[in-house]
Amino acid sequence: MDKYLIIVNDKANNSQAFKSAKALDTLLSNSERKYIDAENINYNEILNETDAEIRIVIAGGDGTLNRFINTVDTNHLTRDIYYYPAGSGNDFARDVGKSREDPPFVINEYIKDLPTVTVNGQTSKFLNGIGYGIDGYCCEIGDKIRAASDKPVNYTAIAIKGLLGGFTPTNATVTVDGKKYKFAKTWLAPTMNGRYFGGGIMPTPNQDRLNPDRYVSIAIMQGIGRFNALRIFPSMFKGEHIKYKKVIHIRKAFDVKVQFDRPTALQIDGETVLNVLEYSVSSCKTAKTIQTDTKSFVKG
Repeated sequence: MDKYLIIVNDKANNSQAFKSAKALDTLLSNSERKYIDAENINYNEILNETDAEIRIVIAGGDGTLNRFINTVDTNHLTRDIYYYPAGSGNDFARDVGKSREDPPFVINEYIKDLPTVTVNGQTSKFLNGIGYGIDGYCCEIGDKIRAASDKPVNYTAIAIKGLLGGFTPTNATVTVDGKKYKFAKTWLAPTMNGRYFGGGIMPTPNQDRLNPDRYVSIAIMQGIGRFNALRIFPSMFKGEHIKYKKVIHIRKAFDVKVQFDRPTALQIDGETVLNVLEYSVSSCKTAKTIQTDTKSFVKG
């Protein structure tokens, strides 16, 4: 009989992660299961002290995985790590074609050779992406709603309200592999390792998190007013926004620096950082020549 140690971050999914993870009683009904709370645990001790025949499962959301990859040396794991999406957005699981209807799956290949982001002098790895602009604003407002209520947070509704007036676009300077570009009225400036953020928004539909060169993708939405931003935004859920080439700019990159002309909230795998003027992303690989559509970027 298979044995599972299921580490649940109960703060995920609006503090409903344990409830979501109990679906594993059905999915793993022919196994022996033990659930523990992720709060205050030492991941390295658990990896080293848990018997090899016991399968370790992380159950939570994208933020849960982010904490794991920044605690453990994921490039040199000596055992398989399993994951079950018990969060609210679950963008990582969505990107790799998994859902709560699936049993836990091995994630080792996805959590090695990850890019890093530097914000306010702190450098960390990230799994999905760095959101800057309206997406960071959505996380900021979502955190405030969550602190005041136990109701689920609707990020799409927050984004629409932001586009209608809650969020003001900025001017941005974006440096991609040493080349500098300037954009006015910037609504979005995420750098992505995967395709999704915000519970299903797909700013970089062609990004492959397992691409052999380990490039990331930078996406910009800029140069438009509120009405057009609101008109284009829904198409991001299907990746159809890329047809608006005059205002949507996407490019593969190894090193990215984004600077806004006023402090704005930023999110890293769904976790909010407030009052950020700039962020930098570095791929795990040295920059090399890659085929990109440079015509869609206007050099400053």
